[in-house]
This record gives sequence, C-alpha cells and structure tokens, in this order.
Amino acid sequence: MPKLEIVHHPHPALRWKSKELTKIDADLKDMVEQMFDLMYQFRGVGLAANQVALPYRLFVINPTGDPEQPEAELVFVNPRIIRRNGSEEGEEGCLSLPEIFGPVTRAERIVVEAFDLTGEAFSYDLSGLPARVVQHEYDHLEGIMFTDRVNESVRRELQPQVDDLIRQMAQQQTEGLWPAEQQMLADLQQLQDERT
Repeated sequence: MPKLEIVHHPHPALRWKSKELTKIDADLKDMVEQMFDLMYQFRGVGLAANQVALPYRLFVINPTGDPEQPEAELVFVNPRIIRRNGSEEGEEGCLSLPEIFGPVTRAERIVVEAFDLTGEAFSYDLSGLPARVVQHEYDHLEGIMFTDRVNESVRRELQPQVDDLIRQMAQQQTEGLWPAEQQMLADLQQLQDERT
C-alpha cells in the first residue's frame, strides 16, 4: 500500500463522485489508519478518501480532533444521509483548501447510515459539530467542496486564494511533481475498478 498524502484543489479526485466499496480488507484498513494519521497531523476533524486521491465512498472523523481521544473516531464506509432537519450556519475549512475558510449553511441534525470496517451496518443521529463534519465529508464523496456551498459574495472573496491553489498545482505539474490531469483521472478509474 503506497503512502497516502492529502491532495489540494484542483486535484481531480476532489471532484470525483465516489462509487460504493465492495471489499473491506487489510489494505483498506491500512488506508483508514493512514487517513486518521494525516487528519491529526494537519489538525483536521474529518477526512474523506477523495482527499487522499482514493475514489472510495469512505471517510473518517473525530470531532474532537484529538488523537488522544480515539474513542471519538468513526469510520463511515458507503455512508448515506437519510434525514436532515433544521438549518444552521457555521465556519468551515478544508484540508484540501488550506487556509481557506467560509460560512456554510448545513442541516442542524442528520441521520446517517453506513458500515464500519468489520462490515457491520450502523446508524447515527447526529447534531452540532459531528453533524456538520459528516455533511462536509459526505459532500466530498459527491465531488462537492465547501466553497461550492458558500454564497456568491463569499465565493468571490475566496476566489484569489482558490486561484493560488490552481497555479500551485499547475507549477507542480510543470515540475513533474504531479502527472497531467488525464493520467490522474486514469489512476482514479483504475483504483475505483479494483474496489467497487
């Protein structure tokens, strides 16, 4: 299993609509462990597989953001949000959009169903920060970034920072640090075909 790393916008994995996983094995469990490590390293509270260039319907969260509280860690395989209630606005950021923050309106309370790493189904009724984190990570699986959910004036305000990320990716591709977009898309398709 190769070492995972967080990818930044505009990596095509971030716009990839993930397909359901059909196989949970030791490699997938290793991926999840690496995802938690990266999430903590960069002080996040959630991380979707898309953010490490894996096209899988999988994300991890720990709303405390504290690696010393592993009891708060949750892994969601093939999640579905089946109910949303209420509405509240809150500030969000994203490890794939470093140093970019904006207000996003989300459901105040949700019910989410998923599978854990043993293949057991579970359901959670969540509110507050855990509900927000799950909705944010779920969006990633749909190829949606939080910046797609901010209002137009905020989007215009954030655009220069987003443009900087686009320039950085182009520069890294020129330097051979990232392959061309067509190759990245082909790699994502191959990974998806192996597990879905």
